[in-house]
Amino acid sequence: MAHRIITQVVITGTRVLGRAFAEAYKQAAASQQHSRAGASGNSPGAANNFASSGLTLDEACKILNVKPPQGGKTDMEAVIGRFKRLFDGNDPNKGGSFYLQSKILRARERIELEVREAQEASEREAELQEGWKPKVWKDR
Repeated sequence: MAHRIITQVVITGTRVLGRAFAEAYKQAAASQQHSRAGASGNSPGAANNFASSGLTLDEACKILNVKPPQGGKTDMEAVIGRFKRLFDGNDPNKGGSFYLQSKILRARERIELEVREAQEASEREAELQEGWKPKVWKDR
């Protein structure tokens, strides 16, 4: 009688694990297809997504209540000021929310990323327009 119970437990456990692995595989495949579609640009708004948090630039600006960067330029002092005020106001030690605090941090990082990318692009453009001017050292 004990061998029947042990056999049933083993078979039931195997079924549960098999179903769990099958479901995990389906989810992983769907996630891979979704990320591949986002990388190729087929989904709307995929270019504005921040890879680690999925926060768009518009969402980041709404969270911090600042204007979106125009041409890659924004008032970073205003962004940092809003960030400090909201971040300190949502301190979990003072009764705030850790979730909101992390959203505020991600919003600031997203805006900084956008501005930094625009600055790097403008620096590359300026360098291309100037042309490559290597420093040549002449022996005397």
